[in-house]
Amino acid sequence: MTSLNSNAYRLSVLAAGVIGFLGAELPAASAQQQQIPQGWFKACTKQEDVDICNVQNIVTAGNGQLVTGISLIELKGKVNRKVFQVTVPTGRLVPPGIGLQIDTGKAQKLDYVICFPDRCVAE
Repeated sequence: MTSLNSNAYRLSVLAAGVIGFLGAELPAASAQQQQIPQGWFKACTKQEDVDICNVQNIVTAGNGQLVTGISLIELKGKVNRKVFQVTVPTGRLVPPGIGLQIDTGKAQKLDYVICFPDRCVAE
């Protein structure tokens, strides 16, 4: 794997971790009367020489549990990449070969890239 591909993979996993971090904060946020934004929102940060912007739509149940999270992550700088991720709680099956299609675009297959004890992320 080239250094650029390795960096892109690390940043992709980092982005998945950011989503995981947001999801991990949901129960704590409920207890503290803080809320993760519902609906679409954008969050940006800088990691070394790369700007990371994440446009998300997070849906949670009344108890704060993640139902579904959708993210478009854009990396700009040393690494330039766009990643589309779907985050779901564990126990929800995304069958092999399922496709995601936006408008008239080509359907893309989603594979799980990382799972945490309470959620999995597909790209």
